[in-house]
Amino acid sequence: MRIFVGNLAFATTEEELSQLFEPYGVVERVQIIQDRETGRSRGFGFVEMPDTTEAQAAITGLQGATLGGRTLTVNEAHQREERRPREGREGLRRPRW
Repeated sequence: MRIFVGNLAFATTEEELSQLFEPYGVVERVQIIQDRETGRSRGFGFVEMPDTTEAQAAITGLQGATLGGRTLTVNEAHQREERRPREGREGLRRPRW
């Protein structure tokens, strides 16, 4: 099961996040999402646990827990929705700047 973890402190490491979840069971993968341009944490990440029962226990036990002085938001991750590209007047995607 893939678990969303939000409101992470920018200094939180993947190792710290893994250690937080390990008491609940096997942690398969941890990923803290980073900004493409700056490389800085975006303040959220994902933890993957193979056992659904352990993952549910981690969600229940860690929702509202504190890490790095921040109260965490922990819940089951949902599949990301497809996003359509924005279209300009000529049907082409316009640059952001």
